[in-house]
Amino acid sequence: MMDSSRIAVKTNNLGLERHEAIETVAEWGIGGVHITASGPFEPENLSKQDRKDLIKFVEDLGLEISAIMKWGGAVDLAEEENWEESIEEGKRLLELAADLECGIWGAHVGIMPWETSDPGWDRMVRGMAQLAEHGESVGACCAIEMGPEPPRIVRRLIETVGSEAIRVNYDPANLIIWPALLAQRNDEAYDQEWALEQYDPVGGAETLGEFVAHCHAKDAMVHEEGQYQEVPLGTGWVDFPQWKSLLDDACYEGYFAIEREVGDDPIGDIREAVEFLRGL
Repeated sequence: MMDSSRIAVKTNNLGLERHEAIETVAEWGIGGVHITASGPFEPENLSKQDRKDLIKFVEDLGLEISAIMKWGGAVDLAEEENWEESIEEGKRLLELAADLECGIWGAHVGIMPWETSDPGWDRMVRGMAQLAEHGESVGACCAIEMGPEPPRIVRRLIETVGSEAIRVNYDPANLIIWPALLAQRNDEAYDQEWALEQYDPVGGAETLGEFVAHCHAKDAMVHEEGQYQEVPLGTGWVDFPQWKSLLDDACYEGYFAIEREVGDDPIGDIREAVEFLRGL
């Protein structure tokens, strides 16, 4: 059985005002809230005192912040466009993560080239190295959101940068969704066997286990025509007991933050997801 204190909820998925969402999560008897650093929670909109006040608000409800999240796909450090601006924003997000005492900023950092000869690979490494240096100085890490590339490519990047300030936010559902999404973007047929072998949504936890700082609990599947779909926990392709077992073997002791980005009843789906995780 999973300890409820290790379960968190991504609060912006609830469709409520930010503070109301945190109060709602507190009623469910779990340990954490996963906060998106947008709108009122943008670094620019939170003074030092605001950050202290937010920590107190969360802690007074018996919760803690599992991680912050920003960069849902609009940034790509493998590309030249807006590269320097993105690095500076990333540094501010690392500072926010440190000030909120979670020390983890989860982020889609772009699409990593599979070949190191690609110029985008060097840009990605240089960008992540700069973020790592800043993260080390402020006491926070950038946890790479899984998805656009296989776990082995993410591991290669982390080992190339060589810093504990670059870690992983493991999302097994993204490793199901992204191969289908990329096939659509490239006007190619989706190959299920190839996608599951290359992206290895569950087994990738063995490849990356030692680098995992935070997890998203999310499920997904791909239909025969190649259309991907996020689905409630336990109804898709993610073998959650096996995934958790591999993370246990890697001595992962962090949060499993429920992320539910679609559906007509997100609060209902998330409450059911809490119970599903408790049963693992």
